[in-house]
Amino acid sequence: MSTVNVSDIEISTFFLIGIPGLEQFHIWISIPICLMYLVAILGNCTILFIIKTEPSLHEPMYYFLSMLAVSDLGLSLSSLPTMLRIFLFNVPGISPDACFAQEFFIHGFTDMESSVLLIMSFDRFLAIWNPLRYSSILTGARVSKMGLVFVIKSMLLVLPFPFTLKRLSYCHKNLLSHSYCLHQDVMKLACSDNRVNVVYGFFVALCTMMDLACIALSYLLILKTVLGIASLSERFKAFNTCVSHICAVLIFYVPIITLAAMHRFAKHKSPLIVILIANIFLLVPPVMNPIVYCVKTRQIREKILGKLLSICSR
Repeated sequence: MSTVNVSDIEISTFFLIGIPGLEQFHIWISIPICLMYLVAILGNCTILFIIKTEPSLHEPMYYFLSMLAVSDLGLSLSSLPTMLRIFLFNVPGISPDACFAQEFFIHGFTDMESSVLLIMSFDRFLAIWNPLRYSSILTGARVSKMGLVFVIKSMLLVLPFPFTLKRLSYCHKNLLSHSYCLHQDVMKLACSDNRVNVVYGFFVALCTMMDLACIALSYLLILKTVLGIASLSERFKAFNTCVSHICAVLIFYVPIITLAAMHRFAKHKSPLIVILIANIFLLVPPVMNPIVYCVKTRQIREKILGKLLSICSR
């Protein structure tokens, strides 16, 4: 795809990219992508429905899980329009304003998911460290306030992104590197000074890495607390309550860290690998989180099976 190279022409359309070299197979690639979006949307909506309708699940752990499901839904719905336009309809063009709006929601829900994973790690530490006071400390009102604070923080943190991108001039290139708009990808196309975007983008990335550092600290404290339990079976039972959250953390952060490491250290990185990892970052967590929590969380699994059996028996 050609790019605009005339310096006095302002770009009016950006072009997203599918999978280089496999353009003729995009219609077939769209089938698993559509299935993944379907599973992600149905799975997270099911989690939200079960938690809302089952009074026995009105506990802090499940409230935090519902927040994770909301952030996963937000990530899926934010990237879905351009992914389907490219792979299903072969329409890669997107207006700058639509691109800026998409990157705002993608970065906002990414930070929200990172924040939710952080407070879920705190929730697991508190449940293991002081189970007797767990319910009295994490009341429903406090959980709601924490969720609201993190939502506001995530949206405010990325709110400058579309405005700082909009003030830039785009006149040399219009081909982006992914199937959706990201701040760091769009700002590289600017032909005007983008130092503010670089500095602020680094600050937002640092905030996300701080969340990961705090999660790691929480698990060090969890490990110390679990090792202090005398009974081996009680140790296993306590740590088993963290398995689902550990899986969610790995599913979310491994693609981000891998992508960042490839951009920073790989001298001859393959564009195909970079694009696949970038797509995994948005597609896999919303699909896998509901599956992991349904498999590993007995209460949710039993409630879902109970609902399905009651529907089938009618």
